[in-house]
Order: sequence, then structure tokens, then C-alpha cells
Amino acid sequence: MSDQNRNLTWRNIALMGFVMVWGFGNVVNNFANQGLTVVFSWIFMIALYFVPYALMVGELGSAFKDSQGGVSTWIKATTTPMLAFLAGWTYWVVHVPYLAQKPQSLLIALSWAISPSGELATVIKGLNPMILQSVVLVIFLVFLYVATKGVKTLKVIGGIAGTSMFVMSLLYIVLGLAAPAITGKVATPNITASSFVPKFDFAYLTTLSMLVFAVGGAEKIAPYVNDTKDPSKNFSKGMLVLAGMVAVCALLGSIAMGMMFNSNAIPEDLMMNGQYYAFQLLGEHYGLGSIFVIVYGLANTAAQLSALVFSIDAPLKVLLGEADERFIPKALSKTNKNGVLVNGYIMTAVLVSTLIMVPALGIGNTNELFNWLLKLNSVVMPMRYLWVFLAYMGIKKAVGKFNTEYKFIKNPKIGFLVGLWCFGFTAFACIMGMFPTDVPAFSKEWTFRVTLNVMTPIVLMGIGLILPIIAKKSNKEENTSKTA
Repeated sequence: MSDQNRNLTWRNIALMGFVMVWGFGNVVNNFANQGLTVVFSWIFMIALYFVPYALMVGELGSAFKDSQGGVSTWIKATTTPMLAFLAGWTYWVVHVPYLAQKPQSLLIALSWAISPSGELATVIKGLNPMILQSVVLVIFLVFLYVATKGVKTLKVIGGIAGTSMFVMSLLYIVLGLAAPAITGKVATPNITASSFVPKFDFAYLTTLSMLVFAVGGAEKIAPYVNDTKDPSKNFSKGMLVLAGMVAVCALLGSIAMGMMFNSNAIPEDLMMNGQYYAFQLLGEHYGLGSIFVIVYGLANTAAQLSALVFSIDAPLKVLLGEADERFIPKALSKTNKNGVLVNGYIMTAVLVSTLIMVPALGIGNTNELFNWLLKLNSVVMPMRYLWVFLAYMGIKKAVGKFNTEYKFIKNPKIGFLVGLWCFGFTAFACIMGMFPTDVPAFSKEWTFRVTLNVMTPIVLMGIGLILPIIAKKSNKEENTSKTA
């Protein structure tokens, strides 16, 4: 491709990547997990995990510049078709826990937009988990139906909401850091250098998956490496600037949280309502009442709504749109007159509905249920990143097979080891994230949660392993009946 057809600069790459990767919730959730010690964790994660991850994505995008299939195409070219199917399956199936929580987040965002003082959010937090999850199930099924009817309007709403949330996140950092200078109050007392250094114990290790979850998703920028002017120089520069932007937002955002919330006495529902508490406090500090909470609540409601609908439809199209009949039953790929993958939607409905209702049987209250689902996402969602690192190890092992304009690491052995490090760290973080620390170890609820955390990825991936067996039998029968 000639340079005149390459329109993206390093600035474009950095900004596009930032919108794809980062969100204010990443700051709140990880502060809720670790307090101010998360500052050290962010420095470690960005330097030793996110930067190599982002630059690997650039090399993979350059190696497969004509591919539109993403990670599954990378895996097919570097390993086997069966593993490529599993990569595509993983990309879809990790959205099941995500979809199970989105209606909760939508409900909470809407409650704060309607009642910015938090009364309605308090009512939701006090609901019996079975009642809440029944409402959540209805919301999910309604929007599952909406997803079959077209989502153009929601796309526009989502774009506006995403931009608004990005602006509000930056606004919080600026105003949050300035607030103590105006009021003379800092919520966390006696902040010293030791306040930022974590205690490296078992409990700390269980929080790593949330950090991995926060910085994941850089593979979405891969298709743009070949649209970048002088990619060997500008793409890497753009990704390094992206890492710097994430670092600034993570570090300053965490410090701002520590100034407005006591790091030594973190509210138990900070993951559930922390984003709204933060903007509620900002309004109080600046004498602006509830305006920040209302704006953020409305923006987040729209963002959660569009994310819910698109996360039902888009991953399913990635999985089934160009399905290999050796691995996926033809019945799943059948569409109705509107082009909707009906049987795929039914499969989605069954899996998500199960994951919405079953946890309510053994998790004590609504706040714990919300936190558990969020942490389950941090265990399951990073599983898709494993395939990125496997593909990178694949191109480093196949020396000279793939022509790339941009190389993150030229030495194949060192490149392979860096890919292996990221793969191993991701897997380790996911496993450690399965163990809750907010309930007594080996108690009835602890055992219930661990069992769900272990069984959920096993069952979800197990279905993927079963599908090729079903496909082999059902597709053979269907082909036989057509020729009869």
C-alpha cells in the first residue's frame, strides 16, 4: 500500500486505541479492589503487560493485513483450523457473563439518572437477589428481541454516550484532583510513599484479573496498522502514546479516588455505585448539586443499552457469519427473513438466562451478586486475549513465513518468550481471580462462588468442544437428506 493511501497518524492510532481500551469504570473497580496500592499495580501492568500486548497486536495486524477475521484468522494461519474455531468460539462465549451483567449495570445507571441522590439505587441494592435477577432477565430478553429488529438508532446513541463518558471521565480526574485544593480535605489520611505499595499476598494476587480485564481489547486496533503512515515508526509510537494516556488516566484517576474516598475504609458497594458516588461528591465539592450525577447516569444508561444490544448481535455474527461446517452445526447459522441468526439467538438466550438466575440461588445479597458477576467477567473475558499471545508465538516460531512491515521484536526467540510471558501471566491472573476474598474461605458462599467461577469457563469452553461432534453428525444427516 502506498503512503498516499495511508491516512492515519500516530495521534489517530493513540486516540482510537484509547477509546477502545479505556473507561472510567476501570479506575473505580480497581481502586475498590486495592485502594491506593493500585497505583503500583498500574505501573507494573502498563510497563510489563499492556505495552508488549499492544505492540504485539501491531505486528499481528501487519502480518495479516488483508485479513478481516481478527484473532481466529491469526490462529488459523499459525496453528490449525480447529484451534481457529475455538478462538472464534472463545471470542463469542466470553460475552455470556458480560451479557448477564449488562442489564444490572443498565438498571443501576438509570436509577442514578432518575434519582441522583441515590434513593432508588439504595432500593435496588436492598432487593432480594432472586427478585433483582428476575427483573434483569426480563430486561435482557426484551433487548434480545430488540436486537433482532435493527440497531441503527442505538448505534448513534452509543456513539454519543461513549464520547460523553470519555469526556466525563477526564473531567472527573481534573476536578477530582483539584477539589482538595479548594476544600482543604483529603479523604485518605496520612498518604505516604508506602500507601502506594501493595502487600504481595494471596488476596493481592486475586485482584490481578481485574487489572488484566481493564487493559485488554487492544486487538481491536490491529486492522488499522496498515492504514498508518510509515507503520514501523508511527504505529509503535501511537501505541506507546496510548500506553502513556492509559497510565496517566489510571494513575491520576486512582489518586483522585484516594482524595475523595478513604483508601483504608472503601465502601462495600464501590464497584456497584462508585462511579455515581464519585460524581455525586464532585457536585458537592463544587456546589453544583446533582448535575454531574444526572449527566453521567444518562450517558452510562445509553452506553450500557447500546453495549447490551451490540454484544448480543456482533460477537454472534463473528462466530456464525462465516462458520466452518466442520465445527459448527448448520442449524446454528440459519437466518430468518430479517437475516437474524435465530438459533444462535436461542443459544445465547439459554446460556445468558442460566447465568443470570443460577448465581442468585447461592449469593447472599445484590451488592455481592453484582461484584461477583463483575469479577467473573474479569476471569472469563481475558481468556480471549490468550489467543492473541498464542498467535504471536506462532508467527515468531514460523520464522520468515509472514511478511510484516512493522515488527515489535525482531529476534524470534525473544519475541516468543515475551508472548509466552503475556500468555502465562494472563492465565495465572484468570485462575487467581476465581478465588473470592470478601467472604470467609471455605464457607458455604465461598465454596458456591468458587464452584461457579471454575465451572463457568469449563462449561462455556466445553460446549465449544462438543459443537464439532454435533456438527459432524447433524450436518452429515442434513447433507444425506438433501441428496436422497
